[in-house]
Amino acid sequence: MALPSVFAPFKRDPTFYPSPKMAMKSSPEDLAYVACLYTGTGINRADFIAVIDVNPNSETYSKIVHKVELPYTNDELHHFGWNACSSALCPNGRPNAERRFLVVPGLRSSRIYIIDTKLNPREPNIVKIIEPEEVKKISGYSRLHTVHCGPDAIYISALGNEVGEGPGGILMLDHYSFEPLGKWEIYRGDQYLAYDFWWNLPNEIMVTSEWAVPNTIENGLKLEHLKDKYGNRIHFWDLRKRKKIASVVLGDENRMALELRPLHDPTKLMGFINMVVSLKDLSSSIWLWFYEDGKWNAEKVIEIPAEPTEGGLPDILKPFKAVPPLVTDIDLSLDDKFLYVSLWGIGEVRQYDVSNPFKPILTGKVKLGGILHRAEHPSGRKLTGAPQMLEISRDGKRVYVTNSLYSTWDNQFYPEGLKGWMVKLNANPEGGLDVDKEFFVDFGEARSHQVRLRGGDASSDSYCYP
Repeated sequence: MALPSVFAPFKRDPTFYPSPKMAMKSSPEDLAYVACLYTGTGINRADFIAVIDVNPNSETYSKIVHKVELPYTNDELHHFGWNACSSALCPNGRPNAERRFLVVPGLRSSRIYIIDTKLNPREPNIVKIIEPEEVKKISGYSRLHTVHCGPDAIYISALGNEVGEGPGGILMLDHYSFEPLGKWEIYRGDQYLAYDFWWNLPNEIMVTSEWAVPNTIENGLKLEHLKDKYGNRIHFWDLRKRKKIASVVLGDENRMALELRPLHDPTKLMGFINMVVSLKDLSSSIWLWFYEDGKWNAEKVIEIPAEPTEGGLPDILKPFKAVPPLVTDIDLSLDDKFLYVSLWGIGEVRQYDVSNPFKPILTGKVKLGGILHRAEHPSGRKLTGAPQMLEISRDGKRVYVTNSLYSTWDNQFYPEGLKGWMVKLNANPEGGLDVDKEFFVDFGEARSHQVRLRGGDASSDSYCYP
């Protein structure tokens, strides 16, 4: 018997999956949406969202099939995300939410674009713009970064306050109108620096990380700021009370605690975070954070050393006579088996088996660009910059890679010029990694940052069941 029509609006979006295991069995991605920017290139053009055909059976495979041109310049597109995900199936969620809109903030402008992908996924369009003045007025925050869809609101992290200092924190948007609702934090304690955030919804825990305030970051990296103005802590919050409950220092010598990747299995209160640089030896490290014996802990599980060299160094590295790995992004497969690590300085993507998260094992490595390697794509195309953003397909068999970090920092570390590209890596389910020779997207003078996949985005969901 058919349900009464009154129930029709509450039919859940078929692209929501209650568990990672169910998501891994879904159909593969067919489109990729990529944040592309002219900000920092010297070209006075607006940033855009590129639509890439990633269906190998399509005539336009690996081609840009559309660009969503933004109406303003100098937004600096960076991270973005979906308006709704599997968190809608969690307790207190919104079962009538729909994975339809991309929420796209400008990191430099603090402007937010809402892009509708439903009517024509290959040619999405802007349906709403939230101006930076409104964001600042309602929340007191600016420089918007990470987007996640929670059961009660859309959350966006902000690096600083309205004048570019601290504290940074999290802004909430209404799920349906996209209007700013205000600050998320009620009891922040001594938390001042902000960057990424994620959560474990069933256990009502939020985790946040630290980069630096906008006024420290925006004009480029100054070495004298590293010791005192860049963060090295991870913070744990009571998600319901909006209260910080603990902080852990990730090594006194380390700076820039960036990307948070919790295990997708919600029964496991642990995850990974990357530390970009050690003040002691320029190494990068990966730490595992976890809850044990009634308290939050963190342990260094991977360390990647700097590589000595005197040739081809940008000015900022010449005094050190070495290339730091600069681990600037990490991503975790949906089955929690493989952690992927980008080495933006050296020019590598590494794959680690983290089946035992306390003892990762290196199982794959590819070279792409980099200050050290200067490696070409296997098709023979030159690669400026190096692997930076990583996006894993739901089934874990493909990893999409782009090469821009942040406009002013791009210019410091790759002064010869950084032109945007996107490549695809093939991942062996048993371990191993290779570059797909047939897939290469050239964005020309525009730089490329985060990728979101349509029909197979492993990174945008929050699951309630293992």
